Amino acid sequence: MSRVYFTDRDLGKRFPEILAAAGLAVERHHDLFPPDGSDEQWLEYCGTGNRIAVTHNERIRYTPTELVAVERFRVALLVVVGKAPFPALAQNFVRTLPRIEAFLNAQKPPFIAKVYRPEPRELERNPEKTGSIALWYPR
Repeated sequence: MSRVYFTDRDLGKRFPEILAAAGLAVERHHDLFPPDGSDEQWLEYCGTGNRIAVTHNERIRYTPTELVAVERFRVALLVVVGKAPFPALAQNFVRTLPRIEAFLNAQKPPFIAKVYRPEPRELERNPEKTGSIALWYPR
């Protein structure tokens, strides 16, 4: 199944570039929406267009209008978790892609899932270690 990943503005330009270089179909917020556009706009775009929304905004679940948009427009939303430079987060996303794809195949929208990086000590032992993905909403 061919998927399109839509990256939120909070992931900058480098994150989607790394995903695209890995062969993923990527659309960037920057190319489609004004910088001050509402999150509800791009969430609707993703849900109605069957895109996989990717953000770094862990607070999105706690913002009522955004959570309603996820539910209303049946959005598949992935929250990239971690305090690391965006290139490192993107590289983890690419390494974790088989797990992400399996999760997406098994889970029907609407949902919010978190994509985690391995612990720093795990990465020291194995720089190619994959991360994980876990359902965050609904529980």
